[in-house]
Amino acid sequence: MTKLQAKNIVKHFDHNGNSVVALDGITLNVEEGDFVCIVGPSGCGKSTFLNIIAGLEQPDSGEILLNGKPISETGPDRTMVFQEGALFPWLKVIDNVEFGLKMAGIPKDERREISRRYLDMMQLTKFADSYTYQLSTGMKQRVAIARALAMDPEILLMDEPFAALDSQTRDLLLVELQLIWERTKKTIIFVTHNISESVILGNKVEIFKNRPSKIKKEIIIDYRRPRLTEDANLQKYYHEILQELKSEVMARSKDDLK
Repeated sequence: MTKLQAKNIVKHFDHNGNSVVALDGITLNVEEGDFVCIVGPSGCGKSTFLNIIAGLEQPDSGEILLNGKPISETGPDRTMVFQEGALFPWLKVIDNVEFGLKMAGIPKDERREISRRYLDMMQLTKFADSYTYQLSTGMKQRVAIARALAMDPEILLMDEPFAALDSQTRDLLLVELQLIWERTKKTIIFVTHNISESVILGNKVEIFKNRPSKIKKEIIIDYRRPRLTEDANLQKYYHEILQELKSEVMARSKDDLK
């Protein structure tokens, strides 16, 4: 069943008085329960596209359909996890996780039960009464993911959430996120500049061309889970994506030199 459709999404930006095309007709179908990773050169519009899906930005033309219905603003059916967790440092971990539930008017006992369930899923139960400023960067991202999942969105949007993490923490979270995806059956759209992340996480990888962006190729990854970074059998997917990206990265470098 098709969960989300992006139909011919076009987006322009103003740059020094000139109109620059960021997205030039992005069309994408995301099925129920898909884990879709989007990769492409830096600055090609990956995050802009994710923001349009979230309703944080509007396209100049084209439309986003969720369950067959057009969407044009933010809503609880789509929750975003950013590169920086955007947590409230003056609140305890559990209060951060249940913040959205509180704003939605969920009774205290119910939202506390929901929050504790996702804290347990993210292995944060013993830190529930800690303040977020006391946590490592990796643990903060766990809190951000728990908060997003607690809202039970139809689609979880993730914008390079592991980019600031050290490699050891990132590898652990890559495994945990796969387990969470299999457990919750969530539809996830995950933006990354890291090819290995896309191979490990995605059942589909969408490769964006250099700006103005189009989808250059979709690669299906049908491989057992959980996937590990050291699994040599994943290298064929890595190299396939790398080959598609090489020309786009070179084109971007030439543009930067102009």
